[in-house]
Amino acid sequence: MRARRARLLLAAAALPALAIALSAGGQTRSVWDGVYTEAQAKRGEELYFERCVRCHGPALMGGTDGAGPLTGPTFNGNWNGVPLDQMLDRVRTTMPLDKPMSLSRQQTADALAFVFSINKMPAGKEELPRQAEMLNLIQFKASK
Repeated sequence: MRARRARLLLAAAALPALAIALSAGGQTRSVWDGVYTEAQAKRGEELYFERCVRCHGPALMGGTDGAGPLTGPTFNGNWNGVPLDQMLDRVRTTMPLDKPMSLSRQQTADALAFVFSINKMPAGKEELPRQAEMLNLIQFKASK
């Protein structure tokens, strides 16, 4: 009985990723396909100004601590072509610099949604997921 329940829970957990994969035809989407919501970007903005602004600055152009910009050619060049699961994991495991891994996967996804909004990537109807298998289907592209 326990094993059956565990299998059902695992199957249910995989359904959102399967739905996204099927709706995308199994193909990778990009950040230009509306992969976050405006409400999520707003949560990310609040988090950014609480936890990130000290190093990345109010205009997201980098700070005096050596933190890089979160917009512009350097940012785009660093991340172009990277799947969002790698982006989220790298941000989560290294930020904030003084307390790495102190943000949850959801907080990190929200912060990325804010960064995407600042970079003029369009919002969509579904939030940026926090699950690696779903994020692996979305790629950061510097331009359309």
